[in-house]
Amino acid sequence: MKTTTLTRRELNRATLARQMLLERRKTTALRAVEALVGLQAQLARPPFIGLWTRIEGFRRDGLIRLLRRREVVRGTAMRGTLHLMSARDFATLRPALEPVLSHAMRSVLRDRARGFDLDRVVAAAKAFFDEEPRTFEALRGHLARLHPRGDARAMGYAVRMHLPLVQVPTEAAWGYPGTADFAAAETWLGRPLAADPAPHALVLRYLAAFGPATAADAQAWSGHPGLGETFEDLRPKLRSFRDERGRELFDLPRAPRPAATTVAPVRFIPEYDNLVLSHADRTRLVADEHRSSIYTANLIIPPTFLVDGFVAGTWRVERSRKTATLLVEPFDTLPSKAREGLALEGSRLVRFIEDDAGAHDVRFSKPGLRRS
Repeated sequence: MKTTTLTRRELNRATLARQMLLERRKTTALRAVEALVGLQAQLARPPFIGLWTRIEGFRRDGLIRLLRRREVVRGTAMRGTLHLMSARDFATLRPALEPVLSHAMRSVLRDRARGFDLDRVVAAAKAFFDEEPRTFEALRGHLARLHPRGDARAMGYAVRMHLPLVQVPTEAAWGYPGTADFAAAETWLGRPLAADPAPHALVLRYLAAFGPATAADAQAWSGHPGLGETFEDLRPKLRSFRDERGRELFDLPRAPRPAATTVAPVRFIPEYDNLVLSHADRTRLVADEHRSSIYTANLIIPPTFLVDGFVAGTWRVERSRKTATLLVEPFDTLPSKAREGLALEGSRLVRFIEDDAGAHDVRFSKPGLRRS
């Protein structure tokens, strides 16, 4: 049987459908976090914006309640970066990410990782965090006292990658302060993590949120090496496609794959959003000529906006004493309809982000003048 070829626009629309970006979803924050398999949370605020742009009627306090009830947690996950995940998903999927985190530790520490007994250091750190939530600065001090001749920073990083930890939410406006306390995940959640490290469930969840995709795409999202064998194991459960370059794509049989002509509304995407980080081939969302504006050498992923489903520029909020302004910075000249849509959507967004400002505004910069 001939394999169906999916165009770039068809892949775009399929991804937007899974990401709740073709229309806002009538759902709960918890269900959305699980449907997205977490939201990258290097900074505290972006996941709130990510849910605001995807959920109808989303309110900040709805997510904060989930954090305080320990139904959603913030911990190290895909690509060795901080994510907000449901407690269920963190407990279930975190073991499958161990190879990712071990690789990250070895890549960063190199020879420094040989200067201590990893198992002993991790055990000491778990006991330390089990006493009460504490910062990593406090942990490094504790490890330095236990191992006076050791490299406390190297040991601390090894703990961050190998001991399942979650951050403790506070009364901060976006749930977490700049320097948060950590707790051992099993203690905080009151349950053990799953014992199965196989990545099969991780791959299926990835395809549900980001497919159709290649094994290389799943590896880019997760940081997990060598998922090709996992895809082959799952092949009987999956549908197979080709992209326009002939690469094999996999997907769940009943996952949404809208027509290329499906209308895609303008949307604002926060910094570090997994939408723009979860494929090896990112042309389904970002044109090659705009890559350097998004994927920078300093690894800071700016907030972006979508026009017709594709990244068309970046944005930022400027705050004066009384006024909050959302500055839209397009790559190219925008069609008038898109500009009107961005102005309306941007007005709502800046009010969500800066709800205590006396006045709100949306301004557009000239195309191509994005500040680096």
